[in-house]
Amino acid sequence: MTYDQYGDPSTLQLTERPTPRVAPGAVLIRVERASVNPVDWKAMAGGLDPLMDAVFPVVPGWDVAGVVEAVGPDTPEFRPGDRVAAYGRKDVLQGGTYAELVALPATSVSAIPDGVGFDVAAALPLVGLTALRSLEALELTAEDTLLLHAASGGVGHLAAQLAREVGATVIGTASPHNHEALRALGVTPVAHGEGLVERVREVAPDGVSAVADFVGGVREETLALLAEGGRHVSIADPSVEESGGRWLWVRPDGARLAGLLEKVDRGVLDVQIDRTFPLAEAGAALEASRDGAARGKLLIDPTS
Repeated sequence: MTYDQYGDPSTLQLTERPTPRVAPGAVLIRVERASVNPVDWKAMAGGLDPLMDAVFPVVPGWDVAGVVEAVGPDTPEFRPGDRVAAYGRKDVLQGGTYAELVALPATSVSAIPDGVGFDVAAALPLVGLTALRSLEALELTAEDTLLLHAASGGVGHLAAQLAREVGATVIGTASPHNHEALRALGVTPVAHGEGLVERVREVAPDGVSAVADFVGGVREETLALLAEGGRHVSIADPSVEESGGRWLWVRPDGARLAGLLEKVDRGVLDVQIDRTFPLAEAGAALEASRDGAARGKLLIDPTS
């Protein structure tokens, strides 16, 4: 699936493209599943134009799970037939994962454990690595009380599980219909929106020691709730750096992804999946993501 200029998901077209070249240190993956992330339709609309070049026609998509088709020179980590997954962001928008084949640096790629299916492996990379990087940046420990903004979202529900694994106390904002799911993860849910500060204070009178913002537009609430010496990060609001926070962009990292996949294999980490679209309906998948009604990750199947 490609787009020839910035626009909305309706401009996606099913096209034929040349087989990607496989450079030294690279892996050619036959895609079994790709997954949809909000950044896909935001990039398609030109939202990343100040940061990244686009080489049209662009194949969107950064998450992938599939089978190694070929390897480039000096790529001893993988061989054809290996089951692999990757967060495949590149330096430019061009050869993404909404395709039958994608070539990626081996350093971005991880082997999939035998007990993990392609669906979960494709749904995990971007959101899982984002959650992990956020908690690492916070240097989260068992002594922390962590507030997660948008705790039931794609990144949030994984950050909640990783934080609980560390032993931290977790408070998560979400719509009321998602509260029971958060309780099942060991998270204390609070409704987002007006009155949030007061609701969080009811369960954490002294405030919180760490905040991870996965939605944006909540800096004032974060600062009102952060205890002295607390830390905060955001993946959605660069203005947090004006108040001592960190604005994060996740990096491709095959080694860290391998650790997350191993947690899935051990049953420590659960990845929520909503539904799967055939490749030709990738535009509909992006629209579903943009509408915000999905309960879990949306997948794309190039094999159907």
